[in-house]
Amino acid sequence: MHPKAAIQKIPRKLLPADYTVTDWNGLEPFFKELIERAITNKAELEGWMADLSELEAVVSEDACWRQIKMTCDTTDKSLEEAFTYFCMEIQPKLQQYADALNKKLVNCPFTADLDQEAYHTYLRSVKKSIELFREENIPILAELSVLQQQYGTIAGKMTVEVDGKEYTLQQAAKFLENSDRKVREAVYYKIQERRKQDEQPMHDLYSSLIAKRHQIAINAGFENYRDYKFKELGRFDYTKEDCFQFHDAVKQYVLPLVNEIYNRKKQKLSLDILKPWDTEAEPVGIAPLKPFTTGEELYEKTVKCFDQLNPFFADCLRKMKEMNHFDLESRKGKAPGGYNCPLAESGAPFIFMNAAGQMSDVTTMVHEGGHAVHSFLAHPLKLSAFKEYPMEIAEVASMAMELFSMDHWQAFFENEADLKRAKEHQLERTITIFPWIAIIDQFQHWVYEHPQHTIEERTSEWMRILNEFSTSSIDYTGLDEFRKIGWQRQLHLFEVPFYYIEYGIAQLGAIGLWMQYKQNPNKALENYMNALSLGGTKTLPELYKAAGLEFNLTPAYIKTLMEFVKTEMDQLK
Repeated sequence: MHPKAAIQKIPRKLLPADYTVTDWNGLEPFFKELIERAITNKAELEGWMADLSELEAVVSEDACWRQIKMTCDTTDKSLEEAFTYFCMEIQPKLQQYADALNKKLVNCPFTADLDQEAYHTYLRSVKKSIELFREENIPILAELSVLQQQYGTIAGKMTVEVDGKEYTLQQAAKFLENSDRKVREAVYYKIQERRKQDEQPMHDLYSSLIAKRHQIAINAGFENYRDYKFKELGRFDYTKEDCFQFHDAVKQYVLPLVNEIYNRKKQKLSLDILKPWDTEAEPVGIAPLKPFTTGEELYEKTVKCFDQLNPFFADCLRKMKEMNHFDLESRKGKAPGGYNCPLAESGAPFIFMNAAGQMSDVTTMVHEGGHAVHSFLAHPLKLSAFKEYPMEIAEVASMAMELFSMDHWQAFFENEADLKRAKEHQLERTITIFPWIAIIDQFQHWVYEHPQHTIEERTSEWMRILNEFSTSSIDYTGLDEFRKIGWQRQLHLFEVPFYYIEYGIAQLGAIGLWMQYKQNPNKALENYMNALSLGGTKTLPELYKAAGLEFNLTPAYIKTLMEFVKTEMDQLK
């Protein structure tokens, strides 16, 4: 079994122990030395790669901390300025050196002497970066880094008033679980109308992001940003056609299940018509699930839950707590969403989220906890580049943890009925998220295939895709004005373009691991940890294989997994 999560900061050999990144002048000499260093044999090449890895880890961690601090407080201008300075003044200069260093590695005569199997994915990624690099894209990429952070700034200011109190939209969402339908409807309208106020700034921001992204693709010799991004994201193992196949499978095998879930919800609530403000509600007389009240309590209960699942997982969280690597509670001025940010040098990641005491927060916490475990398991790998795992396996780490941990959710729910409801809620979400993934992914394909589109065309296409994948069990009559801007709540569209299908692919992997877990928990957890400890040193199909899974996006495979989840849900009834 794996040792305790005794993560160690990587000792520095190239940089002084007390060195911190302040400006480019202080940083550049280290890059220069690596460019100019003579390499006369394989051992020197490996020493050079180790030094490069150290430098990359220091720079990456500095950039991460700038982003973490800014998302924790979007109102502090100095934090925003520190992040912007990195994007505009340091990152562009880094890129030129990164390209020169990549070429030095690829052209070095001793690279052929390296263990080609061990270095396969790394060298593949280096060659891809060389192919994509264009000097003229450097300033555009810098602008994009700054521009896409505006999403958090706009969304971070969104609040609504309920019963005389101000709430962030994340906090207000808990009223949608209220058994009083009038309360739910009123809060639903407040949230939507607040989003509507910023409809135009969001449109304008997205339009300018699309234009810049398209330019990057054109500069790099691609027809559109989608094709460029597939290459950049290292999607070596599946194509856009596979994504379209996934969309069809969702329509064919997942939507009927989604309809079933919401019809059951309608019966449960004794409603003739189910409206979007009803989907999270409980029947009259049943209080919404309240798994915790404070961020501290959420942390403690998650540790307890992880301890029962596998003590190593809990250890990871304890280590992070010791290092003060959590910011869990929602508050005004904090950027929306949740993330686990790997920190390349210190090893222990940072978890950021907007907890408001809801069931969905438990899911987010164990999800990000899965990412954290991944960071810990991959940290011992000898090069920073080895730890950069594909997102399609990263999300398996987090989504499988959501399903594994369910067996130990007594940590959050003392009574059996609440525990059962929580599991139901989780399995429903496992299914109902698929159509939304297909919608967001398909929308992105269209957006970047048609970069010159107008806002009217964008809205019309969004509505077409949305209706295609929407459940017939929810009545949206009279709500089109809100539905037209539904995409604006999806942070990924703005900040991490084309990153979303990964959740769908990974959810299939997570369900596959959970099927294993149901048959043999120890073996499933062993497969899970083995796959995660490989970081990015293997191809995606190989990583899936290490987890005892097949990398498969076919409708037939998806049908099998859906049937399994349905069986599990039926057992909870």
